[in-house]
Amino acid sequence: MSKTLFDKVWDTHVVRKIEGGPDVLFIDRHLIHEVTSPVAFLGLKSRGISVLYPDRTFATADHNTPTINQHLPVADPLSANQLDALESNSKEYGISYWGLGHQKNGIVHVVGPEYGITQPGATIVCGDSHTSTHGAFGAIAFGIGTSEVEMVLATQCIMQPKPKKMRINVNGKLGIGVTPKDVALFIISKLTTSGATGYFVEYAGDVFENMSMEGRMTVCNLSIEMGARGGMIAPDETTINYVKGREFSPKGEAWDRALAYYKTLKTDADAVFDKELTFDGSSIEPMITYGTNPGMGMGISHEIPDAAHVEGGAATYEKSLNYMGFHEGDSMLGKPVDFVFVGSCTNGRIEDFRAFTSLVKGKHKAENVTAWLVPGSHIVEAQIKEEGLLDILTEAGFALRQPGCSACLAMNDDKVPAGKYAVSTSNRNFEGRQGPGSRTMLASPLVAAAAAITGVVTDPRTLIEELV
Repeated sequence: MSKTLFDKVWDTHVVRKIEGGPDVLFIDRHLIHEVTSPVAFLGLKSRGISVLYPDRTFATADHNTPTINQHLPVADPLSANQLDALESNSKEYGISYWGLGHQKNGIVHVVGPEYGITQPGATIVCGDSHTSTHGAFGAIAFGIGTSEVEMVLATQCIMQPKPKKMRINVNGKLGIGVTPKDVALFIISKLTTSGATGYFVEYAGDVFENMSMEGRMTVCNLSIEMGARGGMIAPDETTINYVKGREFSPKGEAWDRALAYYKTLKTDADAVFDKELTFDGSSIEPMITYGTNPGMGMGISHEIPDAAHVEGGAATYEKSLNYMGFHEGDSMLGKPVDFVFVGSCTNGRIEDFRAFTSLVKGKHKAENVTAWLVPGSHIVEAQIKEEGLLDILTEAGFALRQPGCSACLAMNDDKVPAGKYAVSTSNRNFEGRQGPGSRTMLASPLVAAAAAITGVVTDPRTLIEELV
């Protein structure tokens, strides 16, 4: 029987099928951080249970970590407690731990791929919704809750109902200034934040085939923002070249066997999806959000739609615009910007900093803008320096911070003040996501760069044309 890529990976990991219930799924890789793991470890201790396969679990500190002066003790007591708990639990159970000061420390969904922990055809979970990032490698990757973290630690399995399958095809040539982030925000704007609920999405078409691994990770990262359980892209030569030779990737004969397996990971020609959508990539332009969920996005040259053209109740829509201080019919161009954030598990990779730097080169940061440029890992930080990007950024008035989740969410010191506007390359723009009362506009690194040097929302294509 013909199978989709998702079917092939899922079915080979089913340990047991429960009649009328969920599947018991074996998990190849378990990623943990300081926020969702402490209670799970307490559960193990209360029942006298050990971690079944500690070598399949990897721990890194990211959500609560500061992005300056990481050599100093963490000032916030709650953050310090969570970080200490992750370190002590990892040590007690023999789990690899990459804490502050460790060269491998960084955002969990950035360091996982960098070190070859993420591999095609694997099942990967983490107590973090954006675990979907790893699907870029043809893996089944999804976020889990604290009780499920405990279950995986104890059994290396999880009970899950098998999701429905959706394929989203995007073909055509992307226009100037259009990045993978824009492709993802465009799709979410079409499906809304609930349009893929109950589905696991496969992204297909030449737009994704032509993307780098960094770009594919950005797209899969945002799958959760349209309600999907996860997203995945079939592995190809781009994937294999990225994975080969990394620290935790297979070596020697094991690599040969793995490679043979990787090459089977594609949807059969006559496989059937529960739902299929197709979009024209040439119709996508640089995107920006104007509301309080990732589905409230539009092409940057457009005007904010009125309630009649938006799914959901008019009262909810009005509340969202009121929170943002925007109105129906407004143009986003020229809107004031107070903060710019480049980083997170969505856009904290080297490709994102290359894009940002390409636009600010030879220019200078706007005086009214506070910019937080936060690499996703020490590898990215080193690349920024080695490629000369830091010199360009410094000359343009920007400073580089240390790796961490930073201003993606208000769980560390990098908080946007109430009432202030931030153009953010992260993944969520909910009320208070980046700090109580903060106002977030999600965008690509290029849109962020344009805002950072002009001080207002600006179409990056106008600046790119200047360079040409």
